[in-house]
Order: sequence, then structure tokens, then C-alpha cells
Amino acid sequence: MVSTSLSPHPIDTSRIRATIQSLQPELVEWRRQLHQKPELGFREQLTAAFIAQKLEAWGIEHETGIAQTGIAAIIRGTRPGRVLGIRADMDALPIQEENTVAYKSQHDGVMHACGHDGHVTIALGTARYLAQHRDAFAGTVKIIFQPAEEGPGGAKPMIEAGVLKNPDVDAMIGLHLWNNLPLGTIGVRSGALMAAVELFNCTILGKGGHGAMPHQTIDSIVVASQVVTALQTIVSRNVDPIQSAVVTVGKLHAGTAHNVIAATAKMSGTVRYFNPQFDGFFKQRLEQIVRGICQSHGADYTLEYYSLYPPVINDERIAGLVRSVAETVIESPLGVVPQCQTMGGEDMSFFLQEIPGCYFFLGSANADKDLAYPHHHPRFNFDETALGMGVEIFVRCVEQYCR
Repeated sequence: MVSTSLSPHPIDTSRIRATIQSLQPELVEWRRQLHQKPELGFREQLTAAFIAQKLEAWGIEHETGIAQTGIAAIIRGTRPGRVLGIRADMDALPIQEENTVAYKSQHDGVMHACGHDGHVTIALGTARYLAQHRDAFAGTVKIIFQPAEEGPGGAKPMIEAGVLKNPDVDAMIGLHLWNNLPLGTIGVRSGALMAAVELFNCTILGKGGHGAMPHQTIDSIVVASQVVTALQTIVSRNVDPIQSAVVTVGKLHAGTAHNVIAATAKMSGTVRYFNPQFDGFFKQRLEQIVRGICQSHGADYTLEYYSLYPPVINDERIAGLVRSVAETVIESPLGVVPQCQTMGGEDMSFFLQEIPGCYFFLGSANADKDLAYPHHHPRFNFDETALGMGVEIFVRCVEQYCR
């Protein structure tokens, strides 16, 4: 990922049209209302009700209850044409907020610590503008408010429920407010933007015993330690150095006392990669390593491996559209950041497996205002100037694609 200063570069907000600029106070109000009522995945009833109430008040056709709490809004232009989808995720995280702002979370232990309240707000602002300017575009815009991005994933259930049908969506765009980039920048690229997410749980089954008599045991901790070390060779010795991949063991638990050799050791971790050709490879290689080391020590094992999200792969043509639009909205010394990638994952990937599209990052950090904490931090917050910028980018993408 490109490293940048988190203080905003000078930006020319006059590039945001006056009608959208006039929405800014309402955008901030909506975002703060949503921020105060965060909800976990598939429990976004209050959030969904808030969205539906706005759509109803604006006379926008919409369907609720898709994949439990998801919503799809349909805004038709005055002329026939293509269908562009816009996706916004709605869920929050199980984090206790530590910000002291007036709009702090009112739900104990739950917080919008990843900007999804901003995503919903930008999508609502886009819906409001488009509904009032239907003569500015042809075809149809379908705005998809998706639950459970943080897990277990709401995109796939919405697709299975038919959200991309009636009318059939031709292309899809979405954004993520991004505190790894300063306000006044946008990260967009064709190809891989975010990584596949795979998870594993492994239990080493040894034979416990006295710490002074190791010859009577099969030490699960020794076996697990060798497994952790050997797993690091998957990337370093099995993956082309030109490619990018990560194998991380994030948890390792074993033992109960100083002088007791543990019978079992449990570890959990994650695998990340950009290239879809690696689908299935890490699972196979990981099990080969675990099996071989366990056999050499006379131990056994259990292994659970899950493929959570595939990589986010942007279509070259739609990414080019977003890039060209962004250049008309954002003017700063850095502006468009073309090589902005992350090993983080996103279930927007399921939409992009079905239809061409582009997911992009909208810079939202402002260190001068103490708004540069990373995503998933209990003090995460962002510069709300980005809200109007997001609406402007979405609207211009609609006007360029649906014409």
C-alpha cells in the first residue's frame, strides 16, 4: 500500500456541486444518528428501519428483509438504459467505543469502528439526489444496503436471494471510507484490491504427562511450535516471490501448569492472498505440513479450514470509470492513488464475481483533527467532509455509466 501523510492535502470542494454541498449538514446528521445506534451483522433492524423510513419519505421504490435485514432501493431514470448497482454495508463491530463525541455509541460493546455508518449515509445521499434528478441519467440505479460484512457475510445471501435480479444489474460499484489515506485522496485500481480471507483451526493431539518425564509423553506444545514455524515456509518457499500472500497463526493455547506436558495444543489463524489461482492451494499445503509433523512425532490432529471471502477483483473498465470520475471530483497533490492495496478482506468480492464492478477507497483520515485512528480501533472516527465527496463520486459514476 502507498504510504501517505494522514493530514489532508488541500482539496477543492467547489468540485462538489452545490446541490450535494447543500446536503452536507443532513449527511452529517444521518451519519451521527446511525453511529449512535450500531448493530452487529444480521441484527441491523434499527439501521434498516432508518434507511427504509428515508426511502419511503423520498418516494423511492425499495424492498426490505432481503437476507434478513438487507434492503434494495430502485431509482429509475427518465429513459431506458443500463442498470448500475451501488453497494453499502450496514453492520458494526463488537467494540466498546472510547471516543468522547456527543454522538458516541449508545449500544454497550458495539461500535461503528469501520465507517459503515458513513457508507450507509453516502448511499442514502446518493439515493436522495438521484430521486430528485431522474432526468440526469438513463436506465436504473439499484442501491443495495447489505448486512453482516464484518461476518459471517451478507453479500452471498443477498445474491442467493436474487438482489442482482429484477432488474438485472449490469455493473456494480462500492466504496470504503479509508483512514489509511488522508482526506482528499482516493485509492482505485483494476485487478486485485483486497485479499481472499481463509481461516483455520487446528488441534494437536499428543499425550500428556509429567514435565520431568517427557519420554512418557507426546508433547503437543513441541509439535505445535514446529507447525507454527513450518507454516511460514508456505509463502517463503511455495509462493512465487512476485505474488503476495500471508499465513498468520493468531492464537496458540496449550498447557495448564509449569510441570505438566500438555496433551493438546490449539491454534487458529488466517490466510490471505490476491491471486484467485491460489484457491484450495493453502488448505492443501497447510494440511500436508500439519500431517507430516504430527506423524514424525507420533501425534494426531484435527483441522478445520474455511474459505470466508474470495479476493476483491476490480474490472478494468469500471475501475477506469471510477478513476476518471474521481479525477474530476478530487484535486490535491496526491489525488488518485492507483496502487492502494490491502490484505484486508471484503465480501463485496462476491458481487464482483457475479458482475463487473469496482470497489475503491475514499480517503477519510485527518490527523490535524485527531481523526486518523485505524479501522477497528475503539477511537476510530473519520473526517465527515468525505461524505459529500462520496455522494459526488457515486452520482457522477451514475451519470457517466447510465447515459
